[in-house]
Amino acid sequence: MEHIISLRDVYKSFGSQQVLKGLNLDLPKDKVNVIIGKSGGGKSVLLKHIIGLLKPDKGQVLVAGEDIVPLSERELANIRRKFGMLFQEGALFDSLTVEENVAFPLREHTKKSWAEIKEIVEQKLAQVGLKGMGYKMPAELSGGMRKRVGLARALALDPEIVLFDEPTSGLDPVMSAAINHLIVRTKEEFGATCIVISHDIKATMETADHIFMLYEGKIIASGTPEEIQACEDPVVRQFILGRADGPIKVI
Repeated sequence: MEHIISLRDVYKSFGSQQVLKGLNLDLPKDKVNVIIGKSGGGKSVLLKHIIGLLKPDKGQVLVAGEDIVPLSERELANIRRKFGMLFQEGALFDSLTVEENVAFPLREHTKKSWAEIKEIVEQKLAQVGLKGMGYKMPAELSGGMRKRVGLARALALDPEIVLFDEPTSGLDPVMSAAINHLIVRTKEEFGATCIVISHDIKATMETADHIFMLYEGKIIASGTPEEIQACEDPVVRQFILGRADGPIKVI
Protein backbone atom coordinates (compact mmCIF):
# COMPACT_ATOMS: atom_id res chain seq x y z
CA MET A 1 0.00 0.00 0.00
CA GLU A 2 1.39 3.38 -1.04
CA HIS A 3 1.45 6.08 1.64
CA ILE A 4 1.10 9.72 0.62
CA ILE A 5 1.73 11.16 4.12
CA SER A 6 4.02 9.68 6.78
CA LEU A 7 5.02 11.07 10.17
CA ARG A 8 8.02 9.53 11.90
CA ASP A 9 8.63 9.89 15.65
CA VAL A 10 7.12 13.39 15.75
CA TYR A 11 7.29 15.43 18.96
CA LYS A 12 5.73 18.86 19.51
CA SER A 13 5.44 20.93 22.67
CA PHE A 14 4.13 24.39 23.44
CA GLY A 15 5.97 25.53 26.54
CA SER A 16 5.51 22.80 29.14
CA GLN A 17 2.57 21.22 27.30
CA GLN A 18 3.50 18.16 25.26
CA VAL A 19 1.00 17.68 22.42
CA LEU A 20 2.64 15.12 20.12
CA LYS A 21 4.80 12.52 21.84
CA GLY A 22 6.67 10.39 19.35
CA LEU A 23 3.76 10.10 16.93
CA ASN A 24 3.99 7.70 13.99
CA LEU A 25 1.42 7.75 11.19
CA ASP A 26 1.11 6.43 7.63
CA LEU A 27 -1.82 7.67 5.53
CA PRO A 28 -2.63 5.58 2.43
CA LYS A 29 -2.92 7.27 -0.95
CA ASP A 30 -6.30 7.53 -2.71
CA LYS A 31 -8.27 6.71 0.46
CA VAL A 32 -10.52 8.50 2.95
CA ASN A 33 -8.34 8.65 6.08
CA VAL A 34 -10.10 9.84 9.24
CA ILE A 35 -8.18 10.92 12.34
CA ILE A 36 -10.35 10.74 15.45
CA GLY A 37 -9.72 11.78 19.03
CA LYS A 38 -11.08 13.90 21.83
CA SER A 39 -11.43 17.68 21.56
CA GLY A 40 -8.19 19.46 22.41
CA GLY A 41 -6.25 16.24 21.89
CA GLY A 42 -3.90 17.52 19.20
CA LYS A 43 -5.76 16.73 15.96
CA SER A 44 -5.49 20.28 14.61
CA VAL A 45 -1.82 20.45 15.64
CA LEU A 46 -1.25 17.23 13.69
CA LEU A 47 -3.02 18.72 10.66
CA LYS A 48 -0.81 21.82 10.79
CA HIS A 49 2.29 19.62 10.74
CA ILE A 50 1.01 17.79 7.65
CA ILE A 51 0.75 21.05 5.67
CA GLY A 52 3.90 22.58 7.12
CA LEU A 53 2.28 25.35 9.17
CA LEU A 54 4.05 23.94 12.23
CA LYS A 55 7.45 22.27 12.42
CA PRO A 56 8.03 19.44 14.91
CA ASP A 57 10.54 19.74 17.73
CA LYS A 58 11.79 16.37 16.53
CA GLY A 59 10.87 13.90 13.78
CA GLN A 60 10.03 13.75 10.10
CA VAL A 61 6.93 14.71 8.11
CA LEU A 62 6.97 13.09 4.67
CA VAL A 63 4.67 14.27 1.86
CA ALA A 64 4.86 12.01 -1.20
CA GLY A 65 8.17 10.72 0.16
CA GLU A 66 9.77 14.14 0.75
CA ASP A 67 10.61 15.33 4.28
CA ILE A 68 9.08 18.81 4.50
CA VAL A 69 10.54 19.71 7.92
CA PRO A 70 13.80 21.27 6.61
CA LEU A 71 12.14 23.09 3.70
CA SER A 72 12.08 26.88 3.39
CA GLU A 73 8.78 28.77 3.22
CA ARG A 74 9.19 29.15 -0.55
CA GLU A 75 9.76 25.39 -0.94
CA LEU A 76 6.78 24.68 1.32
CA ALA A 77 4.58 26.84 -0.91
CA ASN A 78 5.17 24.38 -3.75
CA ILE A 79 4.33 21.43 -1.47
CA ARG A 80 1.11 23.11 -0.32
CA ARG A 81 -0.15 23.22 -3.90
CA LYS A 82 -0.72 19.48 -3.52
CA PHE A 83 -3.32 20.31 -0.83
CA GLY A 84 -6.83 21.68 -0.73
CA MET A 85 -8.46 22.39 2.63
CA LEU A 86 -12.03 22.63 3.86
CA PHE A 87 -12.04 24.57 7.12
CA GLN A 88 -14.54 24.06 9.94
CA GLU A 89 -16.93 26.85 8.97
CA GLY A 90 -15.97 27.01 5.30
CA ALA A 91 -13.80 30.10 6.10
CA LEU A 92 -15.26 32.11 3.22
CA PHE A 93 -14.47 35.77 2.58
CA ASP A 94 -17.69 37.53 3.61
CA SER A 95 -17.15 40.48 1.25
CA LEU A 96 -16.70 38.27 -1.84
CA THR A 97 -19.37 36.46 -3.84
CA VAL A 98 -19.44 32.67 -4.00
CA GLU A 99 -17.83 32.87 -7.45
CA GLU A 100 -15.05 35.15 -6.19
CA ASN A 101 -14.41 32.89 -3.19
CA VAL A 102 -13.95 29.80 -5.37
CA ALA A 103 -11.87 31.79 -7.85
CA PHE A 104 -9.50 33.07 -5.16
CA PRO A 105 -6.84 30.27 -5.28
CA LEU A 106 -6.93 30.30 -9.08
CA ARG A 107 -6.25 34.04 -9.18
CA GLU A 108 -3.51 33.75 -6.55
CA HIS A 109 -1.67 30.71 -7.90
CA THR A 110 -2.26 30.59 -11.67
CA LYS A 111 -1.95 32.91 -14.65
CA LYS A 112 -5.27 31.88 -16.16
CA SER A 113 -7.54 34.48 -17.73
CA TRP A 114 -10.76 35.46 -15.97
CA ALA A 115 -12.75 33.59 -18.65
CA GLU A 116 -10.78 30.40 -17.91
CA ILE A 117 -11.15 30.88 -14.16
CA LYS A 118 -14.89 31.51 -14.46
CA GLU A 119 -15.31 28.26 -16.40
CA ILE A 120 -13.43 26.28 -13.73
CA VAL A 121 -15.45 27.94 -10.95
CA GLU A 122 -18.74 27.04 -12.63
CA GLN A 123 -17.54 23.45 -13.02
CA LYS A 124 -16.49 23.15 -9.36
CA LEU A 125 -19.75 24.67 -8.10
CA ALA A 126 -21.74 22.23 -10.23
CA GLN A 127 -19.70 19.33 -8.83
CA VAL A 128 -20.72 20.23 -5.27
CA GLY A 129 -24.38 20.81 -6.18
CA LEU A 130 -24.32 24.62 -6.32
CA LYS A 131 -24.70 25.26 -10.04
CA GLY A 132 -25.73 28.83 -10.79
CA MET A 133 -25.07 30.06 -7.23
CA GLY A 134 -21.92 32.04 -7.96
CA TYR A 135 -23.65 35.43 -7.63
CA LYS A 136 -24.74 34.86 -4.01
CA MET A 137 -22.97 36.25 -0.95
CA PRO A 138 -21.87 33.94 1.92
CA ALA A 139 -24.40 35.58 4.28
CA GLU A 140 -27.22 34.31 2.04
CA LEU A 141 -26.14 30.67 2.41
CA SER A 142 -26.91 27.99 4.98
CA GLY A 143 -24.07 26.41 6.96
CA GLY A 144 -24.07 23.35 4.73
CA MET A 145 -24.01 25.45 1.56
CA ARG A 146 -21.07 27.48 2.88
CA LYS A 147 -19.18 24.24 3.47
CA ARG A 148 -19.93 23.13 -0.08
CA VAL A 149 -18.56 26.43 -1.39
CA GLY A 150 -15.50 25.82 0.77
CA LEU A 151 -15.12 22.38 -0.80
CA ALA A 152 -15.44 23.83 -4.31
CA ARG A 153 -12.66 26.28 -3.44
CA ALA A 154 -10.54 23.46 -1.96
CA LEU A 155 -10.91 21.54 -5.25
CA ALA A 156 -10.22 24.54 -7.51
CA LEU A 157 -6.57 23.67 -8.13
CA ASP A 158 -7.27 19.92 -8.52
CA PRO A 159 -5.22 18.97 -5.43
CA GLU A 160 -3.83 15.50 -4.77
CA ILE A 161 -4.82 15.73 -1.10
CA VAL A 162 -7.89 17.36 0.46
CA LEU A 163 -7.98 18.10 4.20
CA PHE A 164 -11.32 18.30 6.01
CA ASP A 165 -11.30 19.91 9.47
CA GLU A 166 -14.43 18.79 11.38
CA PRO A 167 -16.56 18.90 8.19
CA THR A 168 -19.89 17.97 9.85
CA SER A 169 -19.49 20.18 12.93
CA GLY A 170 -22.64 22.20 13.59
CA LEU A 171 -24.72 20.60 10.82
CA ASP A 172 -28.07 18.83 11.08
CA PRO A 173 -28.17 15.07 10.29
CA VAL A 174 -29.41 15.54 6.71
CA MET A 175 -26.72 18.09 5.82
CA SER A 176 -24.09 15.98 7.61
CA ALA A 177 -25.05 13.05 5.38
CA ALA A 178 -24.72 15.27 2.31
CA ILE A 179 -21.24 16.42 3.35
CA ASN A 180 -20.21 12.80 4.03
CA HIS A 181 -21.35 11.91 0.52
CA LEU A 182 -19.25 14.76 -0.89
CA ILE A 183 -16.17 13.48 0.96
CA VAL A 184 -16.55 10.04 -0.61
CA ARG A 185 -17.15 11.66 -4.04
CA THR A 186 -13.99 13.73 -3.59
CA LYS A 187 -12.03 10.48 -3.45
CA GLU A 188 -13.96 8.53 -6.08
CA GLU A 189 -14.63 11.19 -8.73
CA PHE A 190 -11.80 13.67 -8.25
CA GLY A 191 -9.09 11.10 -7.44
CA ALA A 192 -7.95 12.86 -4.28
CA THR A 193 -6.65 11.43 -1.04
CA CYS A 194 -8.89 12.70 1.79
CA ILE A 195 -7.67 13.41 5.31
CA VAL A 196 -10.52 14.12 7.71
CA ILE A 197 -10.23 15.41 11.29
CA SER A 198 -13.35 14.40 13.20
CA HIS A 199 -14.97 13.29 16.42
CA ASP A 200 -18.23 12.43 14.64
CA ILE A 201 -18.18 8.65 15.00
CA LYS A 202 -21.27 7.98 12.88
CA ALA A 203 -19.87 10.00 9.97
CA THR A 204 -16.46 8.38 10.40
CA MET A 205 -17.83 4.86 10.18
CA GLU A 206 -19.82 5.75 7.05
CA THR A 207 -17.04 7.49 5.10
CA ALA A 208 -13.64 6.19 6.21
CA ASP A 209 -11.47 3.65 4.46
CA HIS A 210 -8.98 3.89 7.33
CA ILE A 211 -9.38 5.31 10.85
CA PHE A 212 -6.58 6.51 13.14
CA MET A 213 -7.15 7.19 16.86
CA LEU A 214 -5.05 9.96 18.40
CA TYR A 215 -4.73 9.86 22.18
CA GLU A 216 -2.18 11.49 24.47
CA GLY A 217 0.09 12.48 21.62
CA LYS A 218 0.26 9.15 19.81
CA ILE A 219 -1.74 7.06 17.35
CA ILE A 220 -2.95 4.24 19.59
CA ALA A 221 -5.08 2.34 17.05
CA SER A 222 -5.62 2.23 13.30
CA GLY A 223 -7.60 0.12 10.88
CA THR A 224 -10.75 -0.15 8.81
CA PRO A 225 -14.07 0.89 10.39
CA GLU A 226 -14.79 -2.78 11.09
CA GLU A 227 -11.40 -3.26 12.75
CA ILE A 228 -11.80 -0.15 14.91
CA GLN A 229 -15.30 -1.22 15.98
CA ALA A 230 -13.87 -4.60 17.01
CA CYS A 231 -10.86 -3.05 18.82
CA GLU A 232 -10.62 -4.07 22.48
CA ASP A 233 -8.47 -1.12 23.60
CA PRO A 234 -10.44 0.54 26.46
CA VAL A 235 -9.69 4.08 25.23
CA VAL A 236 -10.92 3.26 21.73
CA ARG A 237 -14.01 1.49 23.08
CA GLN A 238 -14.93 4.41 25.33
CA PHE A 239 -14.49 6.94 22.52
CA ILE A 240 -16.41 5.16 19.76
CA LEU A 241 -19.24 4.20 22.13
CA GLY A 242 -19.43 7.70 23.65
CA ARG A 243 -19.20 6.60 27.27
CA ALA A 244 -18.48 8.99 30.14
CA ASP A 245 -16.81 6.26 32.22
CA GLY A 246 -13.41 4.98 31.20
CA PRO A 247 -9.75 5.94 30.87
CA ILE A 248 -10.57 9.18 28.98
CA LYS A 249 -11.23 11.75 31.69
CA VAL A 250 -13.81 14.37 30.75
CA ILE A 251 -13.37 16.60 33.80
